[in-house]
Amino acid sequence: MGRILIVEDDERIRSSMRLALEDEGHTVEDVDSGEEAVRRFSADPFELVLIDLMLPGMDGFETCRSLRRHSTVPVIMVTARSDTHDVVAGLEAGADDYVTKPFVAKELSARIRALLRRARSDGAGSGALTFGDVEIEPDAGVVRRDGEEVHCTRTEFRLLCELAGHPGKVLSREHLLEQVWGYDYFGDGRLVDVHVRRLRTKVEPDPASPRFILTVRGMGYKLAV
Repeated sequence: MGRILIVEDDERIRSSMRLALEDEGHTVEDVDSGEEAVRRFSADPFELVLIDLMLPGMDGFETCRSLRRHSTVPVIMVTARSDTHDVVAGLEAGADDYVTKPFVAKELSARIRALLRRARSDGAGSGALTFGDVEIEPDAGVVRRDGEEVHCTRTEFRLLCELAGHPGKVLSREHLLEQVWGYDYFGDGRLVDVHVRRLRTKVEPDPASPRFILTVRGMGYKLAV
């Protein structure tokens, strides 16, 4: 189980989430604003953060971006809407996943367990992987492009390693959800699409016309060799 920070301004929802997660064995703290979340996290980092998108003051998007400047902690966005714009914007801000209200407590807990398990397994990598002017060191958690280190979130790094570890092979969204997110029976293909788009901005010479991380229509993605 892990140390989890809940960022939610609705006291009723915040309390119910805390109780549900504590029942699962997690150690949980909660705050009602993005500003307080950033302060609390800076003083005592957590293993996973749940952030409501519609916070007063510093909203969930900015809260996530602020955490991402200093940490690769797994982040799950919580939103009252499944609107594609909100979901994509949350993922673009650096979130690893999202859930919509009202959510099923057991599904949320399963997602949390998968992300924590994945985070704790990081570091058990393999030898260096290369393509173009990009070099990946799985054991060190480092990506370099033309000799310069590239900052990636934990999810972006694992996705890049999975693609680079199977050069020329088409990997379906379902395969990537299972291998990168640890989701074997739930997950949204948009998670993969948005993270691929973010990766392209970091490793492609021209993200609009990718040379390496290619879309295979109707099938998934592959790393061109």
